[in-house]
Order: sequence, then structure tokens, then C-alpha cells
Amino acid sequence: MTERPAQRTPNRQLAALIAEAGFSNAGLARRVDQLGLEHGLDLRYDKTSVTRWLRGQQPRGTTPALIAEVFTRRLGRRLTAQDLGLDACAPVYAGLEFAATPEEAVDIVSGLWRKDSGSHAELRKIAFTPAGLVVPSRDWLIGRADDKVAHGEAPVRVPVRVQSRPSVPRQRGQAERGPGQRVTGGDIDALRSVGELFRTLDNMYGGGHARQALVRYLEHECEPMLRGTYGEQTGRRLFAAAADLTRLAGWTSYDIAAHGLAQRYYVQSLRLAQAAGDRAYGSYVLVTMSRQAVYLGHGREAVQLARVAQQGVGTTAPPTVQALLHAAEARGHAVLGEVRAGTASLVRAERALEAARPGDEVPHWARFFDEAQLADEFGHCHRDLQQFRAAAQHAERSLQLRAPAFARSRLFCRVVLASARLGLGELDQACALGAEAAVQAAEMRSVRAVEYIRDFERRLEPYKDAAPVRGYRDKVAALG
Repeated sequence: MTERPAQRTPNRQLAALIAEAGFSNAGLARRVDQLGLEHGLDLRYDKTSVTRWLRGQQPRGTTPALIAEVFTRRLGRRLTAQDLGLDACAPVYAGLEFAATPEEAVDIVSGLWRKDSGSHAELRKIAFTPAGLVVPSRDWLIGRADDKVAHGEAPVRVPVRVQSRPSVPRQRGQAERGPGQRVTGGDIDALRSVGELFRTLDNMYGGGHARQALVRYLEHECEPMLRGTYGEQTGRRLFAAAADLTRLAGWTSYDIAAHGLAQRYYVQSLRLAQAAGDRAYGSYVLVTMSRQAVYLGHGREAVQLARVAQQGVGTTAPPTVQALLHAAEARGHAVLGEVRAGTASLVRAERALEAARPGDEVPHWARFFDEAQLADEFGHCHRDLQQFRAAAQHAERSLQLRAPAFARSRLFCRVVLASARLGLGELDQACALGAEAAVQAAEMRSVRAVEYIRDFERRLEPYKDAAPVRGYRDKVAALG
């Protein structure tokens, strides 16, 4: 890559940060190249390149921002190109930054919605980065709700009855909301209703079924509301609803294996939750991030995210929420093979859920966490710890209790049960269960569902010549 002619003044700021980070020149160059790959850039820097930068040469293009992001991840504080003695340029970490203000948060997340709703296929190819979890989760933990989220001039109050907006995405031909319009309670109710609609579709048919419609709704309906006119109380509710829809956009992206994009949605949902002043919902976003880390095999990061969530809400959260947070930590320990720590977290989750009482006030987003979900968590953990008899018992209980509307969750649990039966040497039952799950997966638009089936098939490899396995493969092949 062509560089500018070297300056006469050595870059002492960069040298100091290299020393603080403990990088070698070659190590810094390698990390810049790796970060470039996350953003679709083929860079070829080496230790000589870093030597030139230290002598005062200025890298071109987005490289200064890449270098700054490398140091941000290493040192745990946000650094810009100027902090490194380099020329300013547009940041490359759009979506992973934890905005300083609500206004900046709206700019970042709306930019993400617009890119995702367009023909930006490369956005869905962005890689997941464990290092990108550190700064946002820390900033959320030490941060406070914003002092002010009200936006626009206060409207004149007119004593008329405000009707609720439609609870479905706007149809073609209808006028779109413009920035600056007054946001009403009906508008926010509509956001909540649309969230429930898309959540139901996701549970039944997979994240790929209506994900793009959700993103377009966020772009065309939610963004103008965030840029509209509202007071403090309405603004907090608006940011809370936007956080929930943005988390759901991340969840559906995760389900189609757009992991880097999902990670960015989660970070922005976390920031919107802070603007809403909803600490408990922020903990739920962190748990969602933890689940993605588990799925991708980053157990240590999953445990840390779950613990940050627990620390962030303390002991004031309802028992159901506490159970959810401890179960998430257990899943991380199980992926790491940490039997004692995983078991302890499961016990805490079980005790917390037992402490829940009818009539307790439970946030809408935590109501799914019931006995069926806890049994599902136990089943996954015991499977990962290769405790197959316990895994089978809990998976069976979850399937007995779980409502049919949670079709994808039931599919996952059925695969866990099939894997447990296989681990117990019950090949016929394992293959029958696996075939049922494969039929369900074929009817969904869920990469995770397909991956669950593939994981089960990898477990079948040692028995590939057995008659039940051949029968299983014939049934799956017939699905086309």
C-alpha cells in the first residue's frame, strides 16, 4: 500500500502506546492485518511498516482507524487515530462503539439499519470478534442512564384522543412518518406490538423468515420516531422499545449466522437500553451476547458477559431474571468443561426460579424463562459436559413442558436429547429423534437449526455403518 512521504518528527505517541500495549512491531502489524480481514480488507503490513509509522510516516485510507481500534481492544479504552499521532479518518468499527450520547447512539444504530436494509451483503459477512465485547460491556457496567433523552421542541398539548398506530409494518402507498413529528404513547405501543409479531415469527419459522422486514421497519418507522419530538418519559419508553427491536434484529441475524452483524446490533441495543434507563434489559442484552459467544465456542467470554450482567443488576432483579442470568453463566462454564462452576451456576438458577412467586412482576422479555426453559438449559449443559443421562432427563422434561409455539427451541432440545441418547448407546432412539429434528429444520429458515443437525451427524460418524444411521441418512436425503 502506498504511504505518504515520511515526516521528520518521530511518532512518540505511537511509540508510547506500543510500549504500553506490549506489542512488538511485527505483532502490531499482524493485528492490523487481522482486523482488516474482519472488515473485508486484504492488508499486507509487516514490522517494517510499523517502523515507518514510528518514524513519522502516515498510513493512508482507513488504516489509522484500524490501528486505533487495535489499541482500543488491547488497552480497554477508546482511542482515536489522533491519540496515536496519526491523521484522522472515519472509524472502521461502526456498530461496535458504545456511543457517548443518545444522539450519537441514534446516528450509529440508524446507520446500521439503513445499511442492513439495503443491498449491503458484505455487512452480513462481517466476522464476529471476541475482543469487540470488552469495551461495550465495560462501558455499560460503569455507565449511568443519560441525564436527558428528550428531543425536539415541546409540542402544544391538544386535548384530543390519540389513537394507537397500526401494530404491523406500514403498507406500500401509505405516507411515512417524517423526522420531527410528535411521538405518542400509541406509537410506542405499535413498536411493542410489532416486536411481538416478529418474535413469534422468529420462534416458529427461524430468523431468516422475516428478518429483512424487521430491519426495514426499524429504518422507516423507528428511526423517524427517534428523531421526532418527545419529552423525557416518552423518550425513555421509546428508547426501551427501540432497544428491544434492535436486540431482536441481532437475534435474527445470529440465527442466520450473520455473527458480526448480530454482535453490532447487540452492542447498539445495549446502548439504547442505557438511554432508556433500563438496567435490567441491558443485562438481558448481555445474556443474549453471552449465548452467541457460547454458540461460537467462546466460553470464557460467555462467562464474563453473564457475570457483568449479574453485577450490573445486583440482587434487586426479580427471581426469574436472576435465574436467567445464572443459567447463561452455566452455559459458558459447560462449553469450557468446567463441571463444578457450571453445576454451581445451575443450582443458583434453579433456586432463583423456585423463589419466583405467582403475581411477581416479571419484565415481558423474561417471561419465557420458565421451568421448560430451565430444563432446556440443564439439558444443554449436561450434554456439553458429557453427562448424558442427566442431559436426556432434562431434555425430555423440557419437551414435555415447552409450548408448541417455541418450535425452534423444541427442535434444539430434541437434538440435545438425540445426542444424549447417542451418548448412552441408544442408537435407534437417537436416530429417530434426529430424523424428527431434521424434518423440522428443513421447514425453517434458521442456520442454527441446520448446524444443530450437522453437529448431531458429526456425532454419528463413528456409527456410520450401523443400520439405524443408514436409515437416518435415507430419511434426511429424502428431504431434498
